Amino acid sequence: MVLLAGITLSIGVSAHAHQVNLSTARVTLGGDRTVAVEVALKGSDADRLAGTNVFDVQRDSVDPALVAASAAPILAYVNAHVAVTGLDGKACVAGAAALVPDGDGVIFRNAFSCRNVRGDIVYRSTVLTATDPSARQIVLIGEGANAPQALLDASNTTVALSAPAPSLLSTMQRYLVTGIEHIFLGYDHIAFLVGVVLWARRLIPVIKIVTAFTIAHSITLSLAALNIVVLPGVVVEPAIAASIVFVAMENFFSRDIDSRWRVTFAFGFIHGFGFASALREVGLPANAVVTALAAFNVGVEVGQVAIVSIVVPALIVLDQLMATDRAKPARAASLVYALSLLISLLGSYWLLTRILEA
Repeated sequence: MVLLAGITLSIGVSAHAHQVNLSTARVTLGGDRTVAVEVALKGSDADRLAGTNVFDVQRDSVDPALVAASAAPILAYVNAHVAVTGLDGKACVAGAAALVPDGDGVIFRNAFSCRNVRGDIVYRSTVLTATDPSARQIVLIGEGANAPQALLDASNTTVALSAPAPSLLSTMQRYLVTGIEHIFLGYDHIAFLVGVVLWARRLIPVIKIVTAFTIAHSITLSLAALNIVVLPGVVVEPAIAASIVFVAMENFFSRDIDSRWRVTFAFGFIHGFGFASALREVGLPANAVVTALAAFNVGVEVGQVAIVSIVVPALIVLDQLMATDRAKPARAASLVYALSLLISLLGSYWLLTRILEA
């Protein structure tokens, strides 16, 4: 739990970095059935959603004077996408909302009186998720660094404040889906996997490659997500790009797919830190750390296996189509070289941009 304090986002305490497409809410239910709500989001997201211009891209921060001048449309947007009600949908009475600058983001604050509502109280939010299904909101329920957490998305927009924490099954399902989404949206990881298997024509070498990659990145993913061993993104992201260039260029000099699991195992440690950075942005629920971490890891593996299961058979089909001797089809070197060149160019571009952004 102490380790979790390092990755839990604390709202309203001090200025900190906000993530694009990720909002954070702290919802506190008082003894008088008053619900205090704080919602934090990136300044660029506020501008995009409310049509304002409070975020300075060059400085990566919001302008406090512009936040004050543009508070009305941002407050209107958040008020339209946040509600506190009873289970029957009866709305709690909202107070006067306020908006304050917070480093590179803004914080919305309001209090809702639910004395006219019976039974459980429900917090509902479609901030960001109403316009982007890939967006998420972390909800911290109560005070303190170890407050229970819930993860909202486009398909799950509510949290019952008086109800028990989300079930382990629900937590597992959500983090499993998050892991799958991350691998499919992580184009650099996809490029790495494709580059590794371009010479593969048999199942056993592919299994060895996938297994080695899984073991390696599972170790660093777990260590980094639990804040035990953490490498800064300015090191990890360029290293991931460099690994893509390496495996792509190796295809020009070696066709030994049987021993390639060694390279995959080594680079898997680096990619694990990359996976962990995505997981740390989402956060781990204090009441289900192991479950969420395991489910996210499994989700990454499911996505990884799905990609390899598509790429390798597709390459084998191309072998048949391009073969001069259909009885003994072989992998066309021109195909591997062309794809490897494309992947190496992508990796080089990512490497250069990530170094310059560091």
